[in-house]
Amino acid sequence: MKKMALTLSLAFAGLAHADEGMWTFNNFPADKVKAAYGFETTKDWLDKARLASVRIAGGCSASLVSPSGLVMTNHHCAHECIEQLSSLRKTDFVAKGFFAKTEKDEVKCPDIEMNQLAEIVDVTKRVQDSTKTTAPEKFNEVQRGEIAKIEGECDQAEFKCEVVSLYRGGRYDLYKYKKFDDVRLVFAPEFAIAFFGGDPDNFMFPRYDLDVSFMRIYGKDGKPMKTDTYFPFSPAGAKEGELTFVSGNPGGTSRTLTYAQLESERDDRFPMALSRMSELRGMLTEYGHRGAEQKRHSGSNLFSYENAIKAYKGRHEALSDKAFMASMLKAENDFRAKIDAKPELKKLYGGVWDGIAATVAKAKLQRKEYNAIERPLQGDLFSFARTLVRWAEESQKPNEQRLKEYTKSKEGSLKSMLEANAPVYPELETVMLTWSLTKQREDLSPDSPIVKKVLGLKSPEEVAAAIVKGTKVGDKKFRAEMFKDPSKVAASKDPMFELVRSYDAEARAVRKKWEDEVEGPLKKNQELLAKARFEAFGTSIYPDATFTLRLSYGAVKGYMDGTKKVDPITTFAGAFARHTGAEPFALPKSWIDAKSKLNMETPFNIATSNDIIGGNSGSPVINKDLQVVGLIFDGNIQSLGGDYGFDETVNRAVAVHSSALVESLDKVYGAKRLVDELRPAAATKAGQP
Repeated sequence: MKKMALTLSLAFAGLAHADEGMWTFNNFPADKVKAAYGFETTKDWLDKARLASVRIAGGCSASLVSPSGLVMTNHHCAHECIEQLSSLRKTDFVAKGFFAKTEKDEVKCPDIEMNQLAEIVDVTKRVQDSTKTTAPEKFNEVQRGEIAKIEGECDQAEFKCEVVSLYRGGRYDLYKYKKFDDVRLVFAPEFAIAFFGGDPDNFMFPRYDLDVSFMRIYGKDGKPMKTDTYFPFSPAGAKEGELTFVSGNPGGTSRTLTYAQLESERDDRFPMALSRMSELRGMLTEYGHRGAEQKRHSGSNLFSYENAIKAYKGRHEALSDKAFMASMLKAENDFRAKIDAKPELKKLYGGVWDGIAATVAKAKLQRKEYNAIERPLQGDLFSFARTLVRWAEESQKPNEQRLKEYTKSKEGSLKSMLEANAPVYPELETVMLTWSLTKQREDLSPDSPIVKKVLGLKSPEEVAAAIVKGTKVGDKKFRAEMFKDPSKVAASKDPMFELVRSYDAEARAVRKKWEDEVEGPLKKNQELLAKARFEAFGTSIYPDATFTLRLSYGAVKGYMDGTKKVDPITTFAGAFARHTGAEPFALPKSWIDAKSKLNMETPFNIATSNDIIGGNSGSPVINKDLQVVGLIFDGNIQSLGGDYGFDETVNRAVAVHSSALVESLDKVYGAKRLVDELRPAAATKAGQP
C-alpha cells in the first residue's frame, strides 16, 4: 500500500476538512455542504433520508427503494440468506442467481432482521449523571444498569431500542428502531458477477462488480410493507463531479483513540487477530476443497475472513508507517498542551491520557485469556447453546443486572435468531469446533483446568465429533422450546449445553475481570477525554463510527495513484475487456449471452469522495434530489487506513452505478418487474443514462 498521508483533523484536532466525516443525522454540517456544493440539506430532507435508510442487523446497510418495501443492498450482505435458501431448496442460488418472477415467488430469508431508525433521543445527562461518583472498577456495571433501564422503558412492542455511546462517552443517544424480521429475497445475480475479480480486485479500483441484491420487507399481516419514504432511482445516475451522499451504518472507526491505544492496536490486537483469521481462512479453504456443497455452504464465512484480513492488514500497515504515527503523536501532544495551558482544564482532564495508557497495558495482559475463555467457540451450534445457557440464567435477573446481550430490549432479536429456519451443516460445525478446541488448548496450555475439563483424555477431533453428533441444538423447534421455558435448559443434558456449562463460570469470571479492570476504567477516561475535546475544539465535530446511521457527503471524483490518473467511472465495455474466462475474472454465461443487447457505454462502477468504512456495504449513494445514483460495496486500497483518518485526495468509496443496475436487470436478467418498480417512468429506456 502507498504511504499514508491521512488527514488528522478529527483524530485530535476535532475539525473536519473537505468531504471528511461520517455525520450523525442530528448533527449534520448543512453549512459545510452548502459552502462546498451550494446545496442546503433541510430537516425535512434529512428526515426523509433517515427513514428511507435501513440497517441489516448482522452488519450491513440497505435502503428502501420503492413504496412497496423493496430493499436494495449488496449481494455479499445477503450472501448468507442466498446460501441458506440454496440448502433449503436444494438449488445453488449462489452460483446461478435468483429472481422471483412474481410476488408469490419471493422467499423469506431464514435469518435476517432489518432496522429502520425512527427516532433519536438525547439521554446524555441521565447516563453521565448515573456514574458521576462511581469508582472506575464499578463504572461499567453502574452504567450498564442505567442503560438497561433506559432501554427497558422504551416501548418494546413498537421499537427496538439501543443507547448509543457517541464521541466515546461524550454523548449518549437513545436510538429507536422499527424492527422487521419478515424479509424476503427478490433478486440476486450470480456470485461470479457480484464478486467479479474476486480477492485480487477486493479494495481495488477500477472495478466491474454487480454487487447487489434486492429483498422486500413484509409486515405482520404477511403483505409487502407500504411506505411513503424511499429513494427512487435517478433517471440518469451520477456524473463526474456530481454531489453525492451516502446514508448507511459504518461499523467502527478509531479516529479518536489515543497514541497508546494506537500502539496497542498495532503491536498487540492486530497481530493476534490477523493470525487467528488467517488460520480460519486456511481451514475454510481446505474445507471448501472437499466438494461443491462444502464450498457453497462455507463460502459466506470464507468471504468474511478474506475481506477482514485485507482490511486489517491495511490498518496495520497504516499504524506501521513511522511518519503517520509521528504525526499522530504530535497531534496528541498539541491537544494535551491546549488542556494543560488552562489550570482548570488540566485539573479535570490532564491525567486522562496516562489513565488510558495504564488501562491499555492491563488489557494486553488479559486479552489472550479473555479471548480463549470468553470468546464463543467457532460454529453456530456453540453460539446457540451458549446463548440459551446464559439466557436461562440472565432472564431470571432484574433487567439492569443482566449481561448487556440479554436485557429486555434484546429479547425480540434473540428469539428471532434462535427460532430462525436456517440450515446447520454438521460437517462444517465439527471442523470449526475442532479448530476452536485445538486453539483453546494452545492458548491456555494442556495443563489448564478448563482444557482438562473440556477434553479429558480425548482429542479435540473426538470431542467435537461426539458433541455435534449428539446435540439437538441444531433443531429450531428444540431451541424455541428452550428459549420459551429456560428451566428446561438447566435440566437438559444436551452435550453442547454441557460443553458450555463446563467452563461458563470461569468465562463469566474472566469477563467480569475484563469489564471491571479494562472496560470500566477505559469508558470513564474516554468520557473525560471526549469532554476535554469539546472544551478544546467545540461540539461541531463528528463522532467515531458505531454501526449506527450516518450521512457523508462527497462527489464522483477520480484521484492520482502515484503518477497515474484514475478515472472515477468504469463501463460495461471494461468488464468484457477484463473477462478472461477463468475465475475470478470470468463473466457468467448470462452476461456473455446478453453482450449484443447491452449498451457498452453504460457506467458500471464509480468512485466517490464520500467518507465510508466497513458496515457501509449496501449503503445507497443518493443525489440532492434523494434519488439513488449508486450502491456502495467497497473502498479503494488507499481507504484502508480510513479507520484512523481521511485523505480526501485518494480515499474513495466504490459503488455500483444505478444505470448498471437497471441495464443489467433489464437486458441480462429480464427482470422487467423490478425495473418497472425501480424506475417506472424509465422502464422502457433502461440503460440510457
